[in-house]
Amino acid sequence: RPSGPGGRYGCLTGAVNLKSSNRNPVVQEFESVELSCIITDSQTNDPRIEWKKIQDDQTAYVFFDNKIQGDLAGRAELLGKTSLKIWNVTRTDSAIYRCEVVARNDRKEIDEIVIELTVQVKPVPPVCRVPKAVPVGKSATLHCQESEGYPRPHYSWYRNDVPLPTDSRANPRFRNSSFLLNPETGTLVFSAVHKEDSGQYYCIASNDAGSARCEEQELEVYDLNIGGIIGGVLVVLAVLALITVGICCAYRRGYFINNKQNGESYKNTGKPDGVNYIRTDEEGDFRHKSSFVI
Repeated sequence: RPSGPGGRYGCLTGAVNLKSSNRNPVVQEFESVELSCIITDSQTNDPRIEWKKIQDDQTAYVFFDNKIQGDLAGRAELLGKTSLKIWNVTRTDSAIYRCEVVARNDRKEIDEIVIELTVQVKPVPPVCRVPKAVPVGKSATLHCQESEGYPRPHYSWYRNDVPLPTDSRANPRFRNSSFLLNPETGTLVFSAVHKEDSGQYYCIASNDAGSARCEEQELEVYDLNIGGIIGGVLVVLAVLALITVGICCAYRRGYFINNKQNGESYKNTGKPDGVNYIRTDEEGDFRHKSSFVI
């Protein structure tokens, strides 16, 4: 065994060293997981063990002073001498964990190892939006969104329990359709719907932790009644034409002009200057009030 300081460091004799059986554990939410931290070399019988959690640039103690700390208290324990076991993991446990060992009796007293824990979360039923009715030949977009699952889920659409391809042109079974499905965003876009596109639609969001689906929603594709639309427009035009003809006839017969002239003649009754007339209820006509002024 080398006696010099350089020799002891070079052979790692009398130096604490750590290893892990899994530096990147992946576990589903609500299961248990072991964060492996194993001392391979040390001359210290009772080294000091610390675990720290690094998340969002914040560092917090998980195991310190021989006790579980923070939000892991009550659902974690030290396994063996240095490993950490967590029960009922949640999505907030996804983080980087650092195992640190201090061995006072070793020439190299400190060593550490970093473990990245990933907690997978099963998707919840996604929110689906399907238009109720679309006329033949028009475009239509179906939406599917899920926000809880981790990793981010992929989306698939079904019509009448039949899975739809990402591109209708790639499958002869859907040659009468024209749609594109984006499995990353969950959108199903029809460039022009056909009668065959009518049916019950639902979406499934899935990742490594599981899957979930939304309720079925019906899409109806109907024929556009061109004849009915044209007929309605013609009826409106006919009504407008009749109104216009009626107004023109009224003007030609002098109805509006006569009413106007009658009103003016009543207001401006001619009378000589200097003569005043009054109208009495008994006589019903005008009576001379004063003589002419000469």
